Amino acid sequence: MDKRLQSMLSLCRKAGKLCSGGFSCERALQAGKAKLVIVSGDASDNTKKKFSQKAFFYGVPYKEALTMEELGLAIGTDTRSVAVITDTNFSGKILELIGDDPELRNKEQ
Repeated sequence: MDKRLQSMLSLCRKAGKLCSGGFSCERALQAGKAKLVIVSGDASDNTKKKFSQKAFFYGVPYKEALTMEELGLAIGTDTRSVAVITDTNFSGKILELIGDDPELRNKEQ
């Protein structure tokens, strides 16, 4: 995993601009706070479908990146399958970092 992406996700979490877990991510999307949805590449097909459809419906960028373990490690929790960024600046930088990393780019949808 790219250390820059890991650091950015960690900083985002510390700033309070990241939600993780299915329920809180759904609420952030429904409230219009979500700026980016990140789903781990090894999440279940049901989770991927659910959040890709919700992201499309609410007009929020959707990316598949990292594994559940890497995503959890980056945000300082156990394994996580989904995370939502609620800040425009953080989401822009994270999208840029995902786009620069060939390993992560292959997992994009």
